[in-house]
Amino acid sequence: MRPRLVALQLRAEAAPWRAAGFSVDRTGRCRIGTTDLTLPGGEGGFAGWALSDVIPADDGIDGVPTTVVPTSSPTPSPRHPNTVSAIDHVVVATPDTARTFETLEAAGFELRRVRDASPAGDDSGRTLRQGFFLFTDVLLEVVGPPEPAPGTAADPAQLWGITLVADDLDAAATAEYVGAPRDAVQPGRRIANIDRAAGLGVRVALMSPRT
Repeated sequence: MRPRLVALQLRAEAAPWRAAGFSVDRTGRCRIGTTDLTLPGGEGGFAGWALSDVIPADDGIDGVPTTVVPTSSPTPSPRHPNTVSAIDHVVVATPDTARTFETLEAAGFELRRVRDASPAGDDSGRTLRQGFFLFTDVLLEVVGPPEPAPGTAADPAQLWGITLVADDLDAAATAEYVGAPRDAVQPGRRIANIDRAAGLGVRVALMSPRT
């Protein structure tokens, strides 16, 4: 059984998410697909995640604060007014990819693929290593250098951003703070970033559905 992404805990206010076309209940919960985003307020960033079907560790997962919860089978949310219907992938940034890959595998994840690539639009020759793992219905992408930079090897991994599936990306991209859709790395798909000025507290992108 694969681990399940039960919740992402954000240090973010609910009001900007509502303004961006997401349905958020009175408690500050925004369910996207089968994952809850909790929005209690704060100054931005991720506070951690809640997972099921993982092997717990005292320090989270490579420094990412982790709450382990019982297995459940939630009902997927309907799509939001902005046409978002699911989480496509969650990105974890790490200074030491080998260490984070090993920690995730020890927690019960399966490393499906590794690739080295230059960041989009970066002509410096810098290379990033990407490792791909699967939750039950969400992709987990781990990104970092092939080798730790001097003085960074002991730094923790951290949740970096989320990419959401918008069933009608062109309609979603007409909203304020959503950039123009462009071709994604995945063939046949497009992606649009939501500007940080939207106040969502974390990096968010929208992506067209898989074909």
